[in-house]
Amino acid sequence: MRRLDNKRELIDYFKKNLSKNYTSDSLKFALITQGYSRAAINQAIDQANKEISETAPKLPKEKPIIKYEVYDQNNKPLNVEPFTFWERFVNFFRGRGF
Repeated sequence: MRRLDNKRELIDYFKKNLSKNYTSDSLKFALITQGYSRAAINQAIDQANKEISETAPKLPKEKPIIKYEVYDQNNKPLNVEPFTFWERFVNFFRGRGF
């Protein structure tokens, strides 16, 4: 088995090749056939994924506000009031849905 004194080289290898869209499985297989230990490879890929995820941009946690508008045939907005509970209840049993 090949011994890697500097794990940083292996981590950088994964980061560089993952950014080139190689799969982690293909990179693992290539390193195993070159004599690297599976434990060192797994530790390096875990560390590389962790470092890559730290540099990724953070997405906002707030949800977008969705606004619905109803227009008539002349593209004029209509003011549609939501149904009350009882209107929905009656329409449900009349087969008109909600």
